[in-house]
Amino acid sequence: MKKTIVFTGGGTAGHVTPNLALIEKLDRNEWNIHYIGTSGMEKDLLKPVEGVTYHEIDSGKLRRYASLKTITMPMHVQKGYHQAKRILKELKPDVLFSKGGYVSVPVVAAAKGICPVLTHESDYTPGLANRIDAHFADKVLVTFADTVPFVKGGKGVHTGTPIRPELYLGSREKALAFTGLSGEKPILLVTGGSLGAVAVNVAVREALPELLKTFDVVHLCGKGKADESVKMPGYVQYEYIREEMADLFALADVVVSRAGANAVFELLALQKPMLLLPLSGASTRGDQELNAEYFKKRGYARVLLADEVSAGSVLKEVNALYDVRETYIETMKNAEGVDGTDMILRLIREAANA
Repeated sequence: MKKTIVFTGGGTAGHVTPNLALIEKLDRNEWNIHYIGTSGMEKDLLKPVEGVTYHEIDSGKLRRYASLKTITMPMHVQKGYHQAKRILKELKPDVLFSKGGYVSVPVVAAAKGICPVLTHESDYTPGLANRIDAHFADKVLVTFADTVPFVKGGKGVHTGTPIRPELYLGSREKALAFTGLSGEKPILLVTGGSLGAVAVNVAVREALPELLKTFDVVHLCGKGKADESVKMPGYVQYEYIREEMADLFALADVVVSRAGANAVFELLALQKPMLLLPLSGASTRGDQELNAEYFKKRGYARVLLADEVSAGSVLKEVNALYDVRETYIETMKNAEGVDGTDMILRLIREAANA
């Protein structure tokens, strides 16, 4: 008899792509797979995935500051909670897996008492949504071993993070055909995450005249952030890439990236020398700075903090990274516990069979 699993999580691609990695490895002959999310990014990312039934609910974004939306947020969360409760009672799942994000809060709360709940935290310290979810979860799975002490109640389990299996199958030749680049120069891949990053985009574009002397540059700049006025031989830009991402990773010799946990662990799994430009603690809770510092200490990455980012500093660090790229690759080859997909699937099966 098939087991039923419900996934939730959303708001950014980082709260969805790990779920996709797990979903891809679940046998449809053994599992009925459902996903509860909002009308946002997670719905778009799940559309092309076969064998998954999507359920849409309402949910207010969790905010740490006062605004009109802060006042209305509890109403949205409460509405989402009742919608999720109704769906879960109908589905009677054997297990719920949450990747966090504000989308997950009403779903995880509603699952309490209906089925076992596993939630996964990508970052070095738990975010607000996962701190709330932890109260209702049976286990809190974490990417960093150092995170376990931050999880209360003895629920923390170090698993690593799920890595999309297709990322290991990228083709340099396909990427060259897609981008139109010759492959004669080393390739610098720049990514600011699914939502893009203005400061990264500005610094890279200002540095292009010098960067292009050494590299061809593939720039993933974020939705609505392409600048069609920037046209230089060896420079290609895309707002967002999904299907060709594995190929672009295979093409890249070095990568400039934000320091979201999923992104940096994917680069670690693929052994890509990286320059991390974390979002600052002034604009976030500081999780990217902690992620970047962890990677820097272990010799996986070079780091430029927000107040250090400029065209000149990016140019200098990219060149320095490329010069010693083999050292970073060798260090990353020895990293342990990078891909947590199999361990997380084992825990999901154990919870479903409990």
